[in-house]
Formats: sequence, structure tokens, C-alpha cells
Amino acid sequence: MNVTLAVKQYVSKMIESSGPGMKVLLMDKETTSIVSMVYTQSEILQKEVYLFERIDSQNRENMKHLKAICFLRPTKENVENLIQELHRPKYSVYFIYFSNVISKSEVKALAEADEQEVVAEVQGRSWEPTILPRVTQGLTSVLLALKKCPMIRYQLSSDMAKRLAESVKQIITKEYELFDFRKTEVPPLLLILDRSDDAITPLLNQWTYQAMVHELLGLNNNRIDLSRVPGISKDLREVVLSAENDEFYANNLYLNFGEIGTNIKNLMEDFQKKKPKGQQKLESISDMKAFVDNYPQFKKMSGTVSKHVTVVGELSRLVSERQLMEVSEVEQELACQNDHSSAQQNVRRLLQNPRVAELDAVRLVMLYALRYERHSSSMLPSLMDELNRRGVSEKHCKMVQAMIDYGGKRVRGTDLITATDAVAITKQFFKGLKGVENVYTQHQPLLHDTLDQLIKGRLKDSQFPYLGPSSLRDRPQDIIVFIIGGATYEEALTVYNLNRTMPGVRIVLGGTTIHNTKRSDHPVLPLFSFFLSFTFSASSGKYGGIAL
Repeated sequence: MNVTLAVKQYVSKMIESSGPGMKVLLMDKETTSIVSMVYTQSEILQKEVYLFERIDSQNRENMKHLKAICFLRPTKENVENLIQELHRPKYSVYFIYFSNVISKSEVKALAEADEQEVVAEVQGRSWEPTILPRVTQGLTSVLLALKKCPMIRYQLSSDMAKRLAESVKQIITKEYELFDFRKTEVPPLLLILDRSDDAITPLLNQWTYQAMVHELLGLNNNRIDLSRVPGISKDLREVVLSAENDEFYANNLYLNFGEIGTNIKNLMEDFQKKKPKGQQKLESISDMKAFVDNYPQFKKMSGTVSKHVTVVGELSRLVSERQLMEVSEVEQELACQNDHSSAQQNVRRLLQNPRVAELDAVRLVMLYALRYERHSSSMLPSLMDELNRRGVSEKHCKMVQAMIDYGGKRVRGTDLITATDAVAITKQFFKGLKGVENVYTQHQPLLHDTLDQLIKGRLKDSQFPYLGPSSLRDRPQDIIVFIIGGATYEEALTVYNLNRTMPGVRIVLGGTTIHNTKRSDHPVLPLFSFFLSFTFSASSGKYGGIAL
């Protein structure tokens, strides 16, 4: 808990993000004091910062050869001074950092002032005023429904996680009578995480039934819109997939696509055996009664067969049409392997394939950017040129840099890409020796390691502190995980498997949304605004998908 070191690291990140070249540090009275407390002049000179100026100084010279790093408190006076600065910029490019939250109207005013487009980046990620109360309400509602008054841990590298933790704690303290549940031997635990720590998982194609349906068709309140499926019948234009009421779906939620194909075939064969014979005779009252008794069951089975054959057929068509098997193989290589030469060649090959969809191409470049953003031979500019040659829209091209800003190395609180400690390196080595059953499912989300360490009592307090003085001494039993920026069905599968294999542990997963490409384009969007959907997946047995 070293405050000086924390501030020093924050200033270092600001400087490093501007890249190589001569820089000026533009500050106000307070931030000047802050920086001078943590850095000596000789130390900061080594980072190519050669000039220190005050934003309110009127006698600064034009120095277009310098990059400006602005570190300011979000006061009205500073915003006004910055607006005046952008009207008549004295430096080549501006990287703007605020020490706290600024309003939307102030961001808009800065954008309007940037007529010469000299601003490269504005940092100050935080909750929108209306969203934090909404998420707090949803999360505390879940706690009340589950009858849990938890201890709270949060991701230290995320200010948003800390603020949500404090907001939930404030409600629990204020409404202590509502949260006065029967005490358990081991208190429940609420773990609040930030999506930016693992931006890779939402970018990967998934191959379990539930995840594929959500990604390729869209699953909204258990409903799927099939109206655009070629030749679809009227009664199948919208279907419901609910694990509560559909035994086949419940049993196949977490199975991979190959297993689903086999099970669909078995379902069809079973249906054929139970199908009433065309010439069935109804000669007696008992014959009629048997037919009436069996007909609803037959009709229900007929509907189940038709629905799942249609859904799986459409999934298969889309997989083939969009070359998703090839795309997924390269995605997994980017996420799990460390061969830069092979990775960039395979990404380039798919970018040049006209059958690969535009968003799939952009996601591949995003994955490459996250994986090799600091590689000495990074081919990112060349891959961006490939996107431009494909005619990819400017909006989608900009998503690549936005992804790096959202979940790149300087943002992450953990080392998502490279194993650094001896234990992690050894685990990776043996995993490589053993191999994997399926080339399309090599990746494990960061959440798996986080929960595994939590359950084993190894999750570091320095990275995931408790809110308040108390801490758990025993292995947690009831764990509620909430991810700011949204969860994925791959993470739901991880929770499901942990619940199956860890006796005595019950985990519930929630987030501000459940990601798919169509719904959010990419996990960058939560950087600007959060979806009002608030979703929890039970994942404690074979059922999941409780929407609140």
C-alpha cells in the first residue's frame, strides 16, 4: 500500500503511452506538486520529458516539435484553460489526463475546441452518473434475493471496481436491517472485477451451444430471432431457448458444436421411433385414450426437434459461410501461442479472404494488437493497411486502437499475456506437453485463474483488496462475481465447471452485459457507456441465464 509508488506508476504510464520523442508536461498548480513529490527532475528527464509548464501560464512559446502530456485536475478553470490551449495549440499533439471525473458536457466542449485535431487521447475513465446507481441497485437486489450480506473484494487496478464496491457497501450499511440474514460459518464473498483486465476473452469465437447461439443468432431474454433464416417457416421465426423448459437445451448448454451435432441426430432418431404410425387404428375407447394421452408429449417433442434442428442448421450455415473454423483456429493461436511470425502470416491470410466477415477481420487485428502490441517486429500498421484495402469502415478500424486503449498492457492490472512467475511458466510448459483435445478451445479466460487462486486462498490482497478491515480466513463457499464491462459465456462455462469440480463452493457470475459481437461490437463500448441490461448466470448446476 505505497501511495508514492502508485502515483509514480500512474505518471509513468501517462508518459509511456505517448510513445518515443521529446515531451512537455503541462500541469496545474496542484498536479505540479504531485509530480514533484514522486519524481526528481533527473528521473523524469530520462523519460524524454524536457519541459515543465503550467496550463495557466500566458508566456509559453510555440514548440511544435514537442508532444504535450496534460495532467490536470478536472476543475472548471483548468477545462477552460485547456479549451483556450486547443484553440491555439502550441505543441504537435496532446495527451490529456485528468486526475478525476469530468462531465460529458466538458468532454464535448474539449472535442469542439479541438478544431485542428491535435488531441491524441483523453483519459479519465469512470462511471457515468446514471449508471453507477443502476448497477448498484441491480447488484444489491441480487444480494437480497440470495439472502447474502457479503464481504467485498475488488480489483485494485480499477477505480471503477473500487467505486462500485464502495457504493454497494454504502447501501448495505445504510439498509443494515434488510441485510441482517442468518450468519454462516464462512461469510459470502462479492468479487468485483473489470473487463479491461481481460479484453481478449470477448473477442474469441466460442463453440458451446449457448455461446454460439448468442454470438451468431443473438439470445435476448431466452428468445432467438430466426426471421432472417432462408426458407424459415412462420411458426419458427422466433423461438424460445430456456434451460428451465427445454430438456435438450439444458443438457447441451455447455457441450461443443461437434457433440451437439451427434445429439441432434440422436434426438431425431428417438423422435422417429416415438412418432405415431400413419395407419394407427383407433378402434376402442382405450386406443383413443392412449392417443390423447400421448399426443401432447409427441407434439412437444415435435416442436423441440423442429426448433433445435433449425437452430443448429442455421449455426452450421453461418459457420461455413463466414469461415469461422479457420478464423477461430487463428484466434486461438493469437490468444494461446507465442509464434509471432506464424500469427501475423495467418492473420494476413484471413484478412485477404473475402469470405471472412468484416467484424471477424477486425477482431483478428484487435487480438493481434493486444497480443503483440509491444513486440519489436509488430506488423500492426501493415495489418491496418490490409483492413483499409478490404474497405473496412473507418468506425471499425478505429476500434483497434480503442481496444488497445481499453485493455492494452498499460491498462491491465495483471499480466494477461505472458507468464512471469515460475509457477505460471511451469504450468504453461506442462500444458504444452500434454496438448489440448480441441484446437478451438485452448483458451482459458483470466477469470479461471482468478477464481482458482481465490478458492485456494492465494489471491493476492495487494491486487484484490478487501473493502474494510476484515478478511476471510477460511476457503470461501458462496462467491458472487461481478464483471464491470460485461461477462461472456466462456466465463459462464468456467464457473459451471468450477461448481462441478469444487465441492462446497458455489459461484454465481454476473456483469453489466453478456457480450456478443452484434450486441456490443466489442468490449470497448463499456469504456464510454454501460448497457442497462444486468445479467446473472446461475451456473451452479446445468441451468444458467437468470436475467434481472
